[in-house]
Amino acid sequence: MSLTTPEAQVSKGAPILVKEVTLDHPWRWIEAGWADFRRAPAISLIYGLIFVLVSYLLVVWLYLSNRFFLVPPLTAGYFLVTPFLALGLYDVSRRLERDQTPDMGESFVAWRANPFNLFAMGLVLMLLLLFWMMAANFVFAIFYTGITPRLDELLQVLILSGESPAFLAMGIISGSFFALAAFSISVVAVPMLVDRKTDVMEAVITSLSAVRTNIRPLMLWAALIVMFVGLGLITFFIGLAVFMPLVGYASWHAYRDLIASS
Repeated sequence: MSLTTPEAQVSKGAPILVKEVTLDHPWRWIEAGWADFRRAPAISLIYGLIFVLVSYLLVVWLYLSNRFFLVPPLTAGYFLVTPFLALGLYDVSRRLERDQTPDMGESFVAWRANPFNLFAMGLVLMLLLLFWMMAANFVFAIFYTGITPRLDELLQVLILSGESPAFLAMGIISGSFFALAAFSISVVAVPMLVDRKTDVMEAVITSLSAVRTNIRPLMLWAALIVMFVGLGLITFFIGLAVFMPLVGYASWHAYRDLIASS
């Protein structure tokens, strides 16, 4: 069976249909995500504060282990694993769209809907994060051989030195590659694995198909994710308390618009 646009069949078994969306849709997803935030403010802020707390704990750990120079690439790694970090938020949005009351405990165990495949998806994203950290270390070693900058030297070494423009350019290029890869394979894959009894390979293929079918809207959506998560990071992580739940809820609505109902 073959289908023409606006929908494309990407499954060999029961059909999973990728729908076309417009450039207006990413803004609608943000609006819908904010509506979910307002309908479940307590759960949303608890999740947001967890993101803030974990961020500070990572920074403290890197500082105490004399690896503070890894803070920039590690914070950039948020963009790689954000879809998986929002796992419980998908459950909240799904319950809200069914007019059910969200439950904090149930959202924490949302992984039980499809444990093996969600674990496999999380492993893939963590491997991407690991490779990104290795690439960041490699880029740092090329430009700053033998240097382990202290906290008071970090700005001067990484931003204001003569090597900074080339170093930052290489970091942005390599980081963008990993971020695009993570976004492409997970933009609908993770919420799909929460919502359906499908396998990780089919979910990834569907996600890639969604990006290919909707390249312009989803590049806008990726830019909006970078903007909101970036705002959370540059506010010394405080903004993550609002922006991470917002992006998580909006991502659920993106999945709903991109994939036809089963």
